[in-house]
Amino acid sequence: MAENAPVRPVGATRENPLAASRRRPLRFLAEIGDALASVFFAAGCRICDKLLVQASRVPVCEECLAAFTPLPEKQCEVCGQPLEGLPVLEDQGMVCPNCRQRSFAFHRARSYGVYEGTLVQAILLLKFEQMAPLGAYFARRLEELVLREPEILAADVVVPVPLHRQREKERGYNQAALIARPLAKRLRLPYKAVLLVRTRPRPDKQILTFAERWESVRGAFATRPGSQVDNRRVLLVDDVVTTGATLDACSRALRDAGAKSVIGLTVARAIRNPVAGSSRS
Repeated sequence: MAENAPVRPVGATRENPLAASRRRPLRFLAEIGDALASVFFAAGCRICDKLLVQASRVPVCEECLAAFTPLPEKQCEVCGQPLEGLPVLEDQGMVCPNCRQRSFAFHRARSYGVYEGTLVQAILLLKFEQMAPLGAYFARRLEELVLREPEILAADVVVPVPLHRQREKERGYNQAALIARPLAKRLRLPYKAVLLVRTRPRPDKQILTFAERWESVRGAFATRPGSQVDNRRVLLVDDVVTTGATLDACSRALRDAGAKSVIGLTVARAIRNPVAGSSRS
């Protein structure tokens, strides 16, 4: 396939040329609508305050979206940690030092971008202001990631990492679900938020050490009684992965209930020191 050739979504068929020609006037009208909206309903980017010139539902300007830092291609085969500057043993494949020492319950984890700069600000908007259009934008980015790695497509269901019921009641929503639901729709897979629950809340402490993160999620997730996960291949979706502890704990609960495999997908990955005790997170 040519490098810049468009990738057709899962299950999509080639578009009828006549149907495409009929849509051109609608596209033109949409562009006019964007222009009019930018004049009469001017709004600023929620990250940089620059005036938005299109009637996009995503309240972030093109410059800020373009500033998201993608992860490099050279990543750990297991956790997705960038391998630049890390020792890699040829006889053990493209695996980071942490994954050589620790066995994760998920099959692999992949992320869209580096948790820094404007991507941090965008995720905070999603997390604390329930910006569903931003969740849909991130779902499109994860769909592109999935289509680049066909083995991830071998999935049966999409599940968001759950919040504890008290936290979700206070916030009114789960930010992971804002990403997972539209992703499932785009991939034409069942969306099953009810499969997994968090049984113990996160500690009140804002910043946790590496060890505290692992301890805080140990046994903190379970499948809901009566859930059907036997032999299912799960796409587990969250906003950010830092140590991999949350994805691991969720994956253990799913696999203990009979799931065949779990692949973690997150919008962002925090780049951390590979030495376990030195991480700020």
